[in-house]
Order: sequence, then C-alpha cells, then structure tokens
Amino acid sequence: MSEKLAGHLAIAATYTIFGLNIVFCKDIANAEAISPIVLFTLRAIGASALFWIISFFLPKERVSPADMFKIAAASVVGLFIPQLTFLMAITMSTSIDTAILGTLGPIFTMFFAYFFLKEPITGKKAGGVVLSFAGVIFLILNSVHAGGAAATSPLGIALLLLNCLSFSLYLGLFRPLISRYSVVSFMKWMFLFSLLLSLPFSARGLLSTDFAAIPVNVRWEIGYLIFFATFVAYFLIPFGQKRLRPTLVSMYTYLQPIIAAVVSISAGMDSLNWQKILSTILIVGGVILVSRSRAAAR
Repeated sequence: MSEKLAGHLAIAATYTIFGLNIVFCKDIANAEAISPIVLFTLRAIGASALFWIISFFLPKERVSPADMFKIAAASVVGLFIPQLTFLMAITMSTSIDTAILGTLGPIFTMFFAYFFLKEPITGKKAGGVVLSFAGVIFLILNSVHAGGAAATSPLGIALLLLNCLSFSLYLGLFRPLISRYSVVSFMKWMFLFSLLLSLPFSARGLLSTDFAAIPVNVRWEIGYLIFFATFVAYFLIPFGQKRLRPTLVSMYTYLQPIIAAVVSISAGMDSLNWQKILSTILIVGGVILVSRSRAAAR
C-alpha cells in the first residue's frame, strides 16, 4: 500500500505541475519572445543536463542495446511529439480549452489497451467514448469564433488531440520498458534522444533568439518549465508508472482543468462560461464511464 500511495502522490504532483504549466506556457506564448521549438530544445537541454549530472552520483546502470532503440522510440512518443504539439497548440488555444482537451487521455488509453492488451470494449466504454467526443465537438463549435488570441482554433484543437494521443500511447505501451530501469537512467537517455531530434529544427532559432530581450517574468516562467514541468515532472511520471496502472495514471489529468481554470481566471487570462463547463462535464463524464467499465471488467 505504501508503494501505491507513493505512486499516487507522484502522479498527483505531476499533474498539478502540468496544470500550472498550461497557464505559464500560455503567458510565454503571448509574449512572443521565443518559438515553440526553441522552447522545447531549452527544456530538453535543461532536463538532459540535470538527469546526466545526477546519474554520475548514482550506481552505473547498463542499458541493453536492444532497449536503447525502444527508449529512443519512447522519447519520440512520450517527449518530442507531446511537448512540441503542446507548445505549438498553446499559441492557438485558451488555457482552459487546453486543459479540458487534456482529460481525453484515459479514452485513448482504453483504445491502446484494446489493441495491445486485448482488453474488450464494453457498452459502457463505447458510451463513454461517444459522450467524451460529444464534449470535444461541443467545445470546438463554441470555441472557434471571432476573438483574436482568446479563441481556440481548429488547428490548436487538432494539435492538442495529437498531444493527448501520443502521451497516452507512451503511458500504455512503454510501462514494461520503464520498469526495467531506474528513473534517472531511463530519463537521461529519453531527454538526450529528444534533444538530438530537436536540434536540426531549432538550431537556427537558438542562434537568432534575443534572450536578453525576454521579459524577466517570462524568464522565470521558462525556468519553471525547464525545472518543474520538465525535470521534476518527468522524474515523477516513471516513478508513478511503476506503481500504478496506465489508465489510473492518466485519470489524474482531471487535475489539470481545475488548476488551470483557477489560476488563469484569477490572473485574468481566461474566462469560464457555461459552454466550457458543459464540455468539461461531457468529457469527464465519458472518461468516468470508461474507467468504471474497465474496473468492472477486472
């Protein structure tokens, strides 16, 4: 029980960090001081450096050559695609809409469990999928309007769906691989691979970005992204994954819209209306149906 409790605490802390991350990323995007791919590379540089430095003070752990290719694939699915699509999408969507769409993770996890683990899709699961996607469609129809930066665009929603799909695949597919290695050993290679993958796309931007012109508050927010939303969060995720089922891990995405809504509304960055509340009820209600069905099937 203590192991499971530690897993719950780790994942709860992770998605609390991610909830704040949504608001800070939106503020960074509004400042237009740094491009999404450059920001991703900075996060990868910071996390890679921290994980590799820590690894020098821990017992050396050998990663088999066969697993190295799998870790590279995991870095693409679990880091490069989710983080980059998120940083791109945040420029095209509001903080609350971003958090609402993030709650679809358990739905995607259900599909991956069906294809990879052969878990049946019951009536409750199918009903949950229909209910959640009805919420997504309702959100789309009520978010895309004339409103400048306050509107959520169709491309932003598509990128957020890709973000959620990719990270759900990572949670469901790579758990056995994660369990074979320590958190530090696994993540130092994950971030190194994602850094190498991003450099061809970000090298020119890194050289041309005027870092001195970035406002002080935005620098602090970038620092939060690098240390907490990247290093700390991705340290806690595999820690929790070893102790909890993938679907249970993804259920903690419900924390994101609550935290993002409270912070962004308090800061005057977003507003809450009945359409967003109804969309949240539909999406979360669908996910609860799916999760209850899976629990019953077990």
